Amino acid sequence: MYIGKSYNIFEFLIWTKGKIYTLLLVGFIPVCFYHIFGIKWVAIPWSVIAMLGTATAFILAFKNNLSYNRSLEAQEVWTTILSNSRSWGLVSQDYVENNNEASKTLIHNHLAWITALRYSMREYQSWETTDKKHNVHYRKHFKIPEQQTNLEEELAEYVTPEVLENILKARNIATYIMSLQSRTLKSLYEKQEITVAQFIDMEKSIKEFYNLQGKSEHIKHSPFPRQYNIINNLLIQSFSFLLPYGLLADFNKLNDSVDGFMKGNMIWLIIPFSCLISWLYASIAQVGENTENPFEGGANDVPISQISFQVEVELREMLGEASMRDPSIHENNIIL
Repeated sequence: MYIGKSYNIFEFLIWTKGKIYTLLLVGFIPVCFYHIFGIKWVAIPWSVIAMLGTATAFILAFKNNLSYNRSLEAQEVWTTILSNSRSWGLVSQDYVENNNEASKTLIHNHLAWITALRYSMREYQSWETTDKKHNVHYRKHFKIPEQQTNLEEELAEYVTPEVLENILKARNIATYIMSLQSRTLKSLYEKQEITVAQFIDMEKSIKEFYNLQGKSEHIKHSPFPRQYNIINNLLIQSFSFLLPYGLLADFNKLNDSVDGFMKGNMIWLIIPFSCLISWLYASIAQVGENTENPFEGGANDVPISQISFQVEVELREMLGEASMRDPSIHENNIIL
C-alpha cells in the first residue's frame, strides 16, 4: 500500500515507459504513410475514433470499479482479522486467567495462523502481474517480507519443533493450525479450565476466523473475470492503434493557419498528442490491472504483512513479551 500523498509523475512515467515507447511508434507510422509517402486514404473519420474512445472509456471505468471493489473487500477482510485478533488476545487471557501457559499457547497458535495465512496469500498465481516487466522493475523500490524469510523459520517462533513438523505436512497450513487451536480449546474445556459458555464463545471466534480465511482465499484464488480483461484490452489496443489515423486530416488542416517552420509540419504533432491520449487510457488500465490482485506483492497491495506484524506486537504485549516487529516500517512510502 502506498502511503505517500501521491506518486510523482517521474515514478509513474518510469512504471509505464514500455507503453510510451510503443505508443510513440504507433503514432509515427501513420504520419509517415500520410505525409512522407502520400497515402492519403489511411486517414479515418474522427467520428469513428470518438465512438470507439467513448466505448473504451465506459468499459475501462466499469472494469476499474470492479478491480477497486476487490481491493476494498480484501482490505475489509484483513481489517476484520486485525480487530478479531485483538479480541482473541483478550479472551485468551481473561478466560484462562489461571493458566498462563494455556493463554500463551492460544495466542501463539493464533500468530502462527495469521503468519501461515499471509504466506499463502503471497503465493504466485498464473494470472497475477508480478512477473510483468514494469512491475519487476518497480519492485526494486521495496521488499516483500514473505520473500525475505521462509515460512518454517517464522512458524518456529510460535510452535514447538514437533508440532511444526506436522504443520508443514498439511496441504493448507493455516487451516491445520486453526484445527490445533480448536483441539487446545477442547482440552481446556475437558480439564474444566474454561466454562461451556466460554468454550462456545471461543469456538465461534474460530469459526469466524475460518470464514475470514475463506474470504481471503476466495479473492486470492479467483482471478478477475477474464472476459472483462480481454474486451478491455482489445478496446484500448484498438483505440490506441486507430487514434493517430483519425487525427491525420484535422492536423493536416492546421497547416493553413500557421507560418514559418511549422507550416507543412503540423502533422508531426500527431505523434506526441496521440501518445498522450492513448497513454492516459493505457495507464488507467494498468492501474486497474495492478489493483485487481490485492495480495500479489505489489506497491498497491493490501498491507497484510503490516497487519500481521501489528497483531503480533499487540498480542505479545498482552503476554508481557517483547516483539522485534515494527509495523510502521516502510520503504519509499510503501508498506506491505
